[in-house]
Amino acid sequence: MLIVIAGAGSVGRSIARELLGKGHEVTLIDRLPDQMRVASVAEADWILADACSPEALEAAQVNECDVMVAATGDDKANLVISLLAKTEFGVPRVVARVNNPKNEWMFDSAWGVDVPVSTPRVMTALVEEAVSVGALVPLFRFHEAGTAIYAITLPADSKAAGKTTAKLDIPADARILSVLRDDAPLDNHLTVELEAGDELVLMLTSSDKTLHQDLEKIFGSK
Repeated sequence: MLIVIAGAGSVGRSIARELLGKGHEVTLIDRLPDQMRVASVAEADWILADACSPEALEAAQVNECDVMVAATGDDKANLVISLLAKTEFGVPRVVARVNNPKNEWMFDSAWGVDVPVSTPRVMTALVEEAVSVGALVPLFRFHEAGTAIYAITLPADSKAAGKTTAKLDIPADARILSVLRDDAPLDNHLTVELEAGDELVLMLTSSDKTLHQDLEKIFGSK
């Protein structure tokens, strides 16, 4: 795939290295000369320009790319870049970095964003996951689809322990995607009995608080 990344700071360069390592073509754009550390990601194409400018995006051949990543440290710039990429250049997939969680509500399809990535939110979720047992922890939300991914770790006296997921009365608005044990996914969680400490990854198609409460009762303490 051809991927264009706006923002060549530490985040943008890290993303570029990962994608290049997986065999993708990458172009990095940044308006600041001191960010043009070409040697750090030599395999990428580099453009010194303001990605908020349609001319710069045209020079980067954004109209031919598969994914546009707005990864600058400025939320306003990321929104403008996303909107231009989607509406002016028809990019199929636009991923945008959210620097301030207070701005998350704007990063949706109205601004051309397909996937918003909030670093503070992800870090918070990871911290919550590390300290929360028996409680649903939000990991990721798909704004267009209206679905969200959650994780829950079974406590020592979980009601679900000793049962397979097929035997649990899971609400229709929830689906178990995977069960991890010792950091490795179980091959078939439908037939393997759950144990304390197992981590379940679920997809929820409703944000109803009652659904959360029902799930925590199913997986929580006896």
